[in-house]
This record gives sequence, structure tokens and C-alpha cells, in this order.
Amino acid sequence: MRLSALKIWLILATALLPAEALAKDSKAAAKAELPVLSLAPVNSGNEAAQPLRRLSLAAMLSEDGAAIDSGMVWRVFKPEPSADGKLPLIATGKGGSTSFELEPGSYIVHAAFGRAGATKRITIGDEARKESIVLDAGGLKLGAVLSGGVRIPPANLRFSIYQGEENAEGERALIAPDLLPDRIVRLNASTYHIVSTYGSVNAIIRADIRVEAGKLTEASVEHKAAELTLKLVRAEGGEAMADTAWSVVNPSGEIIK
Repeated sequence: MRLSALKIWLILATALLPAEALAKDSKAAAKAELPVLSLAPVNSGNEAAQPLRRLSLAAMLSEDGAAIDSGMVWRVFKPEPSADGKLPLIATGKGGSTSFELEPGSYIVHAAFGRAGATKRITIGDEARKESIVLDAGGLKLGAVLSGGVRIPPANLRFSIYQGEENAEGERALIAPDLLPDRIVRLNASTYHIVSTYGSVNAIIRADIRVEAGKLTEASVEHKAAELTLKLVRAEGGEAMADTAWSVVNPSGEIIK
């Protein structure tokens, strides 16, 4: 029997998104969404210590948005690579707005909010400094139904998020694999390619979805598919026979499952 995904109904809803709404994701999801950076320890030197100056940092989803009060990860790097070619990490912080006591000089500051992030070069002089970083980011919440609006059990549904544009080889970079439905994923504002998989065979739906800065985009796709249960019996209504192997093939004879 053939399982198919022939039709997609895509329902999009965007709403203004308070920063704290994106910060309410589960701890496991927040941990999984932290970007992977190549870090190196700071090499010790013999330079004379300079007076420290305070650098205060805040981040917003959009230009006119409020400061994010939780869920941020801050990293401060020296701008010159060390001997191994990596930028030395000198300070980290978590939460919302934060501050660091730093020597005067130039630094690279990376602000991460889930899978959204921004980098800014900041120079500190003789006075304390305040800086705001606009992430240009929003949230994406995904779901799926069967024909007639029947909700698909979360255990049977997974989403993967890819970059919207293909590279020179015609492939898309994978951003987030195997996501559960109804989770808010924090992303930089852009168009993304979404793959929805129902079950483990060939019920797959694809869609391109735009995430806007400062907004939560909710998208629901419809799978034109069904769950199939197979039993081999000796007579109608009988018990399923054990040690039975099944193969599902398409009309051209290729094995699907």
C-alpha cells in the first residue's frame, strides 16, 4: 500500500512577540539551541594591568523592541586570533542584560538567543560604555494535522529547519533537526525551508516559511497521509501470526519500507 503526501495546506500567523515569550522554551530545548562556537582559552601575559571599565550590554529582537530579559548567552572575545587561529574567549554571561568589567580596548561581542545571534565589535575607552545589540530575530512554532483537521500525535511528528537558499551544490544547510511540534524556535529573521515528517516512511511535507523580527510565526501543514497497520491471519478476524516480515513497495517496485 502506498503512503503519500500529496497536498499541503499551510496556515501562517504572525503576531507581535514580547521577548519574554521566546524565553519560555524548555531547558532542554534552550540547551540544544545554543550555537556551537570554536573557543580557546586566554593566554596569560606579562602586561601591566589597566584600570577596568564597565561594558553594559542589552539585546532586542527588533529595532523598536524591548530589551530581552532572559535566555541570552553573551560571549566576549579578543579581536586578535591566538596562535591556533581562534579568537580568545575572555568573558561569558547568561540571562538578559548584563555587564562586564574590561580593560580599555577593542572586543568582539557575540549575543545568542536560541539559534538567533548577532556579533558586534565594541571599543572601550576611558569611560564606562553601554551598548545595545539588535538581533533582528523572531520565533517559529510548527504544527501539523491530517485531512479533516485531525491532530497528529507529537510522538509521530518531527520537523527539520533548513536554510532557505541552496548552496552551489544545490543543498541547504541544516539548522535544526528532529524538532517536536509546538516548540518555539528562536531564529534570525529570514526565509527557512521546513520539512515535516509524519511517521518513518514517506509522509513528508515541505514548505518555505518567513520569520519576521520581533514576531512569532505559527505554521501548520496538512499531511495527506494515513497510518497503516498490517496483520497476517489464518482467517478473517483471527490473531496476527508471529514471525511475519513485510515490505512496502511503490508502483515501480522500489522498496519504501
